[in-house]
Amino acid sequence: MTATADAEAAANELMPLAEYLGSVLRRLRALPPLDLDLTQAHGNVLAGDVLAPHPYPAFDQAAIDGYAARWEDLASAGRVGSHPSSFGKIEGRPVRLNVVGDLGAASWRPVRLTPGTCFSVAAGAPLPIGADVVVPVHWTDQGMAAVEILHAPKRGSGVRRAGEEVAAGQVLASTGTYVTPAMVATFAASGIGHVMVRPSPRVVVVATGDELVDVGRPSQPGQIVDANSHALTAAAVEAGALAYRIGICDDDPEGLRGLLEDQTLRADLIITTGGTGTGPGDMLRRVLSRRDPGRGVVEFTDVALCPGAALGFGTVGGEEVPVVCLPGEPGAALVGFEVLARPVIQVLAGAEPVFRPSVKAHLLETVSSPGGLREFRPAHVAERRGGGYTVQPLAGGPYTLSGLAEANGLLVLGERVTTAAAGSTVDVLLLDRRR
Repeated sequence: MTATADAEAAANELMPLAEYLGSVLRRLRALPPLDLDLTQAHGNVLAGDVLAPHPYPAFDQAAIDGYAARWEDLASAGRVGSHPSSFGKIEGRPVRLNVVGDLGAASWRPVRLTPGTCFSVAAGAPLPIGADVVVPVHWTDQGMAAVEILHAPKRGSGVRRAGEEVAAGQVLASTGTYVTPAMVATFAASGIGHVMVRPSPRVVVVATGDELVDVGRPSQPGQIVDANSHALTAAAVEAGALAYRIGICDDDPEGLRGLLEDQTLRADLIITTGGTGTGPGDMLRRVLSRRDPGRGVVEFTDVALCPGAALGFGTVGGEEVPVVCLPGEPGAALVGFEVLARPVIQVLAGAEPVFRPSVKAHLLETVSSPGGLREFRPAHVAERRGGGYTVQPLAGGPYTLSGLAEANGLLVLGERVTTAAAGSTVDVLLLDRRR
């Protein structure tokens, strides 16, 4: 057999990524819901549909500062001419109305308009009974006892009717959506003070390996700077979790098992990096795949994924806290987070959908891909002027980490793709990049 044939035969023995993800995510359940105050609920995922208990606005009100009047009083004084700005200048003399009172946003007594009168109103003030238009201040002479109106707006202009924006019983937000600041404002305006949400998952990140040293110095022979625990903690926060970096754990079997079991008291999910392979130094795999009653077990699977094929998932401790085990190579760890750990966090948080959005994009450069593996390659996605997207591949393979630092997307090449030609259409996952 040729080297290519050998590689493809080996890849055929790996579990397809979609099958692996399905087997993992089916084992998870969203965290139990909590009843939280609105300000605390921001950033969490709704555990149920939120219905408006009251209409918004709650009453008819002025939308602008001006004079609340009856439109008939404006129209009866003279014919209103057409105007491109949807209001007309009143032909002949201006309309003169008596100002019978002032209404502010704090006014509460109901008042009624009589023919030939108006009220001076502030934006947000209750609308007088009978009023169906608010004339802007700058369309008048701004009189106090009486006002001359120079232009007549359309009937209903400057007015907000009760329930015009939100009707009582209307669904304001659906289960599985993140609570945003605008949602908080809408909930509050509709009379809602608390909502049921899923708590943000508490995620603990641990890097394993005797070779690891902390950041702040360059690697020496026999040493590797721990980039992973810092990067994965940041990635977990970006995914909506409350993340805690534990740091480096040596390859001591009892120390490793004890550390992870201690973290089950504070974690809804544990993410480890390093030790997922079958080499002599891969202690994590040997320790966590051991079936000890009451201590949980992690299954390690060789997945048809590039970069990084060896992934682990299971539980640890008597509380059976989920654990995700990612490779030690930094680029592979970050890709592994995207395809496995991030969806797990989304399921625990009750978010829908659990996967990042994807688009079809026009490939700008021919790329090759290992047969039999689903490759996730860093890429830069841009919108085309005429519609659609283009995608420029960035450094991949052994240089995936440097490519990820520039990427705003992940180019996805399927298991059967060995070459993707420039000009072809490919799938791209969109990453969160605030730039």
